[in-house]
Amino acid sequence: MRLLLYDRISALQPGESITGIKTFCLSEEYFRRHFTKEALIPGVMFVEAMAQLLGWLIIFTHQFRLSAVMSLIEDVKMAPDLRPGFSAEISGRLISTSVSDSLGSARMSIDGRQIASMGRIIYVHSPMADQDALRRMFRYYVGSNWTEKGLNG
Repeated sequence: MRLLLYDRISALQPGESITGIKTFCLSEEYFRRHFTKEALIPGVMFVEAMAQLLGWLIIFTHQFRLSAVMSLIEDVKMAPDLRPGFSAEISGRLISTSVSDSLGSARMSIDGRQIASMGRIIYVHSPMADQDALRRMFRYYVGSNWTEKGLNG
């Protein structure tokens, strides 16, 4: 099972920022037998959702010539005891990027109220990327609403 932890990318500015949406439903596979009394969203799901989205910004910014692997996170904050049944906006910002690594930050919010954030995320880059495969995967995940300059909105 592969977990794609965002539902859609709604905005992308190469080298700058990315925004997406994730709806947390009770029917998600990772809730099965995870909690016995009450379904709560594990904090690692917020971290992974923010990291996946920011990773695509890095890959897109570098024109699909590399893969980005999250290697360090700091200043992580999240609301406790969040139950499924809501949609959250994920925002990622690229602070700096080079051929070898990238630094960014991300946050998640519901109707403007922050529920999770990562003050610092470092990715190392792998140049062993298959550009065509990454483009196909990105197109599949985003749909036809993109160009090499970003999303058409």
